[in-house]
Amino acid sequence: MMAGHADSQAMDGSGTSGAAVDLGGAAPMDPSMRDELYWNLLTARAVVELGRQSGLNIAFYEPPARTIAEADDPRTNWSVGRNHVAQGGYALEIHYDAYGPDGVGSGLIPPLRPWSRSRLDESLAAAFGPYPLGYRGGLGAPRRGIAILEIGKLEGPLEDSLRDPQRRQATIEAIAGRVVEALRAGVASPFSPPPDGLGSAPPGSSPRASSAAW
Repeated sequence: MMAGHADSQAMDGSGTSGAAVDLGGAAPMDPSMRDELYWNLLTARAVVELGRQSGLNIAFYEPPARTIAEADDPRTNWSVGRNHVAQGGYALEIHYDAYGPDGVGSGLIPPLRPWSRSRLDESLAAAFGPYPLGYRGGLGAPRRGIAILEIGKLEGPLEDSLRDPQRRQATIEAIAGRVVEALRAGVASPFSPPPDGLGSAPPGSSPRASSAAW
């Protein structure tokens, strides 16, 4: 389990700041990072904690530096995830999608390597919605066998719930619970993709949800 953009701050590909910061003038949650990474970290850690409590064999990887310019540096999410997949594991990056028309919404962006697809891909796609295989021509993580889970657009009710101190913990726990439930279902069930295969939605189609209230 990894937090998307944890190694790409202060460079291209650092993630979205969210609508509250960019459009509403709100202060970043942590000035050292984009808001997306802040929420990616909290969510990924919560998934791992709850997953372990639920009996899953799951671990969290956090790069030792927030800015690693070389994508194939052995410390990056991509390198560690690729190696984990090569050893027979399942690697998943948590993300929040861009707000407004630049974002699509929640869903699983599956690994591009056909042999990397698994029951976990199928279960996460059923819970959060499927992105098309080869989304945007193939992102860096899926090209390395790593799945990306977009929780939702960082805007509207979802972002409001995350930013509200009174609702934040419950929101993170609800999201983590949904991810863990999908992972547990994937571990327990046989692999049975739909007739057209996982991620076969046409490129212009959208996943099932977007910036939903949790």
